[in-house]
Amino acid sequence: MKNIPVIILAGGFGTRLREQTEFIPKPMVSIGTRPILWHIMKIYSHYGYKRFIICLGYKGEIIKEYFLHYSIRNSDFTINLGNREDIRIHNLHSEDDWEITLADTGLKAMTGARIKRIEKYIETNYFLLTYGDGVANIDIKKLVEFHASHGRVATVTGVKPPSRFGELVTEGNRVIEFGEKPQVGSGLINGGFFIFNRGVFSYLSEDDQCMLEREPLERLTKDEQLMVYQHTDFWQCMDTLRDMNLLNEYWESGKAPWKVWEEN
Repeated sequence: MKNIPVIILAGGFGTRLREQTEFIPKPMVSIGTRPILWHIMKIYSHYGYKRFIICLGYKGEIIKEYFLHYSIRNSDFTINLGNREDIRIHNLHSEDDWEITLADTGLKAMTGARIKRIEKYIETNYFLLTYGDGVANIDIKKLVEFHASHGRVATVTGVKPPSRFGELVTEGNRVIEFGEKPQVGSGLINGGFFIFNRGVFSYLSEDDQCMLEREPLERLTKDEQLMVYQHTDFWQCMDTLRDMNLLNEYWESGKAPWKVWEEN
């Protein structure tokens, strides 16, 4: 578990949340006082997954700066102005055992290309992956157990939010049709929180136009290699200003459903 990486896609332009993303990448938009990216990482960390690879693109330097100075941002410290390297941090934070690789994967690359470009950092037989703009009270332990049980290449978490999203058509726990275009329906949709075996890299290319949600997942479906883990509890993405406000309302209420971790 310690070495199993969690890949987070954090390179998109976030055009539907332009009120915020004109200045920062969407994964850095705050819920409370922390970026949504931090909330996602805390979910995985709670279940023991503390090695992260973040796929950067649009305004990726802001995410790099955030983590480069993470301890300073989140601790009291004393600095000797005559020697800027003499910095004493006075308190520890619970993220001091996180390992984070920040990987530039291209400004205009689609999701599949970004994943293919970080293949060199994947040394394990499987890895976890999700988007940088969605949270859930998903049990990662059960998700991993489900993936191990079926022996296929890929697992996607299916959720049931509003019908403006595309739909996953399933037969039991096997995906038989993958469609991302908006349609009216009451079935499951792609909620992220994937698990992939290394074999997925043969379905991907570094071409900027390689989009995970199109040909790669469609081919995996055709090859009967895509299974769905059904999560019927809380899930929420942050596509719009309304979504952002909703997530902040949850957080400020002190009852955010995705907060599975304990306070320090």
